[in-house]
Amino acid sequence: MSFGAPVAPAPSQLVGSCTSGTAVSLAPNDHCVPQAGNDGISSLRWSSTANHLISSNWDGGVRCWEVQEQGGQIRAMPKAQVNHQNNAPVLDSCFSPDGQTVFSVGADKAVRMWQLGQTPPNNLPQQIGSHDQPIKSVAFIPSTNMIVSGGYDRLLKFWDARQPNPTLQLQLPERVYDLDVRDSLMVVACAGRHILTYNVQGQPQEHQRKESPLKFQTRCVAAFPDTTGYAVGSIEGRVGIQYVTKVPGKESFAFKCHRDGNDVYSVNNICFHKGYGTFATVGADGIVNFWDKDNKQRLKGFPAIHRTITCADFNAQGNMFAYSSSYDWSKGSSQHTPG
Repeated sequence: MSFGAPVAPAPSQLVGSCTSGTAVSLAPNDHCVPQAGNDGISSLRWSSTANHLISSNWDGGVRCWEVQEQGGQIRAMPKAQVNHQNNAPVLDSCFSPDGQTVFSVGADKAVRMWQLGQTPPNNLPQQIGSHDQPIKSVAFIPSTNMIVSGGYDRLLKFWDARQPNPTLQLQLPERVYDLDVRDSLMVVACAGRHILTYNVQGQPQEHQRKESPLKFQTRCVAAFPDTTGYAVGSIEGRVGIQYVTKVPGKESFAFKCHRDGNDVYSVNNICFHKGYGTFATVGADGIVNFWDKDNKQRLKGFPAIHRTITCADFNAQGNMFAYSSSYDWSKGSSQHTPG
């Protein structure tokens, strides 16, 4: 399988993470990850040091698999699971740079830390921080070894896992919908189409505050691997490519995607291939697309799986791509099948 262009080979394997129900996949050789949970999958993250994959789920679980690939065959073996308090929905997760620690946030308003290989008391990850409202996003800042969380309380909080109080707290114009950190660049997408960028090399400094180039609600954001900008996706089936640093010959632009005639689907997640700088979008139409922003072209579009794809991620080596299929409530409660 390839991207269809020599500049950006596709990952050699696709790993599908499906909630309960009929397994669906993009390609015949995809591997459906076992024991993926019973509700919507909110995030997928690969470790940067090993082929360990974690997911967060609306059923309250944070799960980890060890993924092995040999001779074109792939296996994902469940390794461990922890649960947030009262099985409150988990809305996001991330790894520490050494791949040993997982951080997760959600509707229990807590920032939690899980040391892989250890079973916490009552299978509840240690709480290292909190917000006054549900927490939507979390990321690790390698340059300062801080954890950043963004919540519906319109706050960004920065945490040292060894201290009970935040080292810094920043007021935002609206609720956090998504955030991403890449080296010194942090991008925060809020309700009301606000997008803020920060330099987080040392003490976080706001770099830019602007309105999204897209006309409707922001769904996801992802920083470029080279930190010159970011991609933002919305519920209107559009993606914006925005530069925060001047790059000769490059200008910001937007394009339509995840549309079928007059039907428009949300762009649920954007993730970049760390080696080539190409990226994938996944949507409520059940489609994965691979894109080359520098040449402004679609490299590969997979057939629809007729089930919403909620999130995705490339592994550190760039040879595997994980995606999740589960309901995202884009069609309301009438289309929800309890699992």
